[in-house]
Amino acid sequence: MGIYAIRDRTSGHLLLGASRNVHAALNRARFELRMGKHADPVLQAEWNRSGVDGIAFEVLELVKERENAEYDYAGELKALEQIHRELQGLAP
Repeated sequence: MGIYAIRDRTSGHLLLGASRNVHAALNRARFELRMGKHADPVLQAEWNRSGVDGIAFEVLELVKERENAEYDYAGELKALEQIHRELQGLAP
C-alpha cells in the first residue's frame, strides 16, 4: 500500500498514483507499456523510443498496516498522494 511514481527520464513527465498494492500497480503499468496500451501517451511514446531504460518506476512511500481493522487506508492514501503531488508541483 502506498504512493508510486512513473517518470519519463527524458522529459521529466510524471505520473503519480496511490494503490492498495503499489507493486502490482507498477507491474500493471509495465505490462501496459510493453503491450503499447498505456493510457498516458507521453509515457507510452517514451517507452516506444527507449524501452524500460527511458522510464523510472519508483515507490515513493509505503503505508504501514495498522492493527485497527477499521482504519481508513483510502483516506490516508488520498492525503499522501496529495502531499506528493504538491511536492512534485503537480495539479491536484
